[in-house]
Amino acid sequence: MRSPRDPAAPVRAAGLLLAIVVLWPLAVIGEFHPWVLFEAQNLKVMGGFLSAFLPPDTSGEFLAHLGRATLETLAIATAGIALAFVIAVPLAMATTRALSISRIGPGAGQRRGEYLRAALRMLLVVLRGLPELVWALLFVRVFGLGPAAGVLALGLTYGGMLAKVYGEILESGDERPARALLEAGGGRVQALCYGLLPGASQELTSYTVYRWECAVRASVVMGFVGAGGLGQLMDQSMRMLNGGEAASILFTFLLLVLAADALSAVLRRQLGDAGGYGGALAFGPRTLVWLALLGSALVASYGWLDLGFSALLTRDAMASMASYFMSFFPLDLSAPWLAKVARGSLETVAISALGTLLAAACGLLLALPACGRYGQAAEQATRFLLNALRSVPELVWATLMALAAGLGPFAGILALALHTSGVLGRLFAEALQNAPSRPRDALLEAGSPAAAAFLYGTLPQVSPQLIAYSLYRWEMNIRMAAILGFVGAGGLGQLLYVELSLFHHAQASTVIAAMLLLSIAVDAASAWLRRRLGSVTA
Repeated sequence: MRSPRDPAAPVRAAGLLLAIVVLWPLAVIGEFHPWVLFEAQNLKVMGGFLSAFLPPDTSGEFLAHLGRATLETLAIATAGIALAFVIAVPLAMATTRALSISRIGPGAGQRRGEYLRAALRMLLVVLRGLPELVWALLFVRVFGLGPAAGVLALGLTYGGMLAKVYGEILESGDERPARALLEAGGGRVQALCYGLLPGASQELTSYTVYRWECAVRASVVMGFVGAGGLGQLMDQSMRMLNGGEAASILFTFLLLVLAADALSAVLRRQLGDAGGYGGALAFGPRTLVWLALLGSALVASYGWLDLGFSALLTRDAMASMASYFMSFFPLDLSAPWLAKVARGSLETVAISALGTLLAAACGLLLALPACGRYGQAAEQATRFLLNALRSVPELVWATLMALAAGLGPFAGILALALHTSGVLGRLFAEALQNAPSRPRDALLEAGSPAAAAFLYGTLPQVSPQLIAYSLYRWEMNIRMAAILGFVGAGGLGQLLYVELSLFHHAQASTVIAAMLLLSIAVDAASAWLRRRLGSVTA
């Protein structure tokens, strides 16, 4: 009896059939019609718009606006991440079990401490579950156009992210020194500084700097709802169909992302690798110089932005803010509106899932030359393409795709696919570079074609990592898919933007709740899939 050439072929065929069954309804909901990109009218509109990008606008007046907007973007990111740090540190100390005094022994405060941690963890879910663009849109309605809304939005969203990760980092280290200090009567601050920080400072520093890098990209996006910076300037140029200005801004996006990446790497290396015991920061002259520069940048950011937070602390301002946010309650739970929100939620899931899937396929194709398989010239050209794809924010891609494919969820799918291809392509290329070469070399020596050697020698080794990267990115894309509708790309974002524009706050709060629940559900589904796939590949 002849054995099949590929014993795993039936399993792969069954998996492909299951994927088609699941993805087909999502393609229908997401209006996935690739052929519309090649319709004559759409090609004419898109070609005319792109032709207006050349030459870029280099007039002195516009470059002055562009320079100021770039500095404002960097200042918003720096001030926002500083506010997030101030929010995250006490929340991390209160929610992490590594600093829990009530866990030392049974007592009256043990149950109260558990309830408090659970309540604060739910607060963190709300803070990080809502995209920063939603927070920015709400704050713009309260404080008006300008950077104050962007700084507050970054502070809340990234404060929730930092607090969660800080708590996990502290719990993953050796808790015995902190536990000994707590049992001896010391407070949480002493246990943190002398028991946990010596072993966790490098990882905490690295993640904080990485989040600043992400905040630079986020501050660009928030400008599309009036929160200042490059995004606001880009939104104005796109609305006026001024391609020359848009080209100059896009080039600035690329330079800013590359510079933020490089500076982030330098900061992590300088502050993280200057370690003493257990990776703790060694406060030598070089480290102190970097800390002084960071402190100066922070002070300069707050001073230059002139946020005017002191005016928000007056009684009238506080009453106005309370009245505005109370207008969002109670939620509109009427059946017709819930049906509309459900439809928007399905569109958002379709946008995120199909966009991530397309990006994974394109990212893998681009990762092959990017990992050096076809020479150095192809590697450098492909890596530049990947950087260009990920440097353009999703909202910009969505605006361009809406011109090419029309308004609706398909434009959102294409926008996510283009941006995420740059992100996943870079990660996939690094995974392929780090994969052991011996199985592939053995197949090549046995006479197998190069394609077969890749499919059966390299791909099986890196597949778990590629799938994990894709699922992690899906978690992020569900939040972005929920706001692409701000520029007409369908989903919950389009519903939210319309309802806020009409001052229908009860309906808007229902959409915000749906965004939060959807984000939590996708996080849980992604974590479950990673565990299942990990157990299968183990």
